[in-house]
Amino acid sequence: MEWTSKVGEAVNKAVNSNKVLNVVLLGAFGFLCLRSVQQQRNIQVLETEKDSLLNSNKAMKKAMWDWKQQLFAEADVPNPILPLSKLKSIYGEVQTASTSSG
Repeated sequence: MEWTSKVGEAVNKAVNSNKVLNVVLLGAFGFLCLRSVQQQRNIQVLETEKDSLLNSNKAMKKAMWDWKQQLFAEADVPNPILPLSKLKSIYGEVQTASTSSG
């Protein structure tokens, strides 16, 4: 019984001590700093990956545009395999005739 009361007093004294509170707060601050550094590194990696993906997307869009222009040029010759109007309808570039009532 005496042993438990001594432990209880020691715990109570430690809980009420500013030193213990300061150590706990310092530990929490240190943990938050480490987590923040790790998150910042992750953000930098993700930003680098984003830039890389944007550049590759731009390159793919340019390649697709060039291929489409080449297809249109090949379809613009006499007697093409696939007429230009059909290609434009496939790519959604057909000019629709709008009727206006007035």
